[in-house]
Amino acid sequence: MSTVAYLSVQEILELKLLVNEIFLSIQGESTFAGYPCSFVRLTGCNLRCRWCDTTYAFSGGKLMSIATILDQIKAYSVPLVEITGGEPLLQKNILYLLSFLCDLGYEVLLETSGSLPIDNVDPRVHRIVDLKCPSSGQSEHNLLANLKKLGERDELKFVIADKKDYEWAKAKLVEEKVWIEKIKAVSFSPVFGELEPQVLSQWILEDKLKVRLGLQIHKYIWDPSMRGV
Repeated sequence: MSTVAYLSVQEILELKLLVNEIFLSIQGESTFAGYPCSFVRLTGCNLRCRWCDTTYAFSGGKLMSIATILDQIKAYSVPLVEITGGEPLLQKNILYLLSFLCDLGYEVLLETSGSLPIDNVDPRVHRIVDLKCPSSGQSEHNLLANLKKLGERDELKFVIADKKDYEWAKAKLVEEKVWIEKIKAVSFSPVFGELEPQVLSQWILEDKLKVRLGLQIHKYIWDPSMRGV
């Protein structure tokens, strides 16, 4: 059941979001990596991670109605859609877009920093929550209460720059085990250009962790500085 059923369809379609970009690409991360995917990147973020690769999404963008956003997504003709940022949950109307996409039969991913509550996100959405490691400079903003809300459709991501981050993330797997065991997947992703995937892979193998190695494969296909891919 939609979490926003109290609004009419027309009212939902007229709601607006500040959109940074909409594009079609290969999904580069999560358990959906490799699939064609429509991306909607919203403007604005409440965090300032040291290694952020989408600082351009902190500002700018264009106000677009949900109807216009849906038209662009429909034109790509792929069943997978990701809403990302920035931090998409900063904009309250995102909840309506997420539910509407689910109602239309799309497989919907939400990429969020995990610093804001995820309670009101439609349960049909795959929530991909990024737990910030110390090197990000933003780990104090982790809303650990979100872990209790995650379910079998959801994923947890740790972006790792060094061994300190790795040990911190490994400790969290133990500290939050009761919640983490309930979710679909946990990924450890190396900061592109800072930590070699081979090094992180070796650490994971040595400790026999039950995690996925997450690579931003779009950065290996296209120039990492390119937007809209």
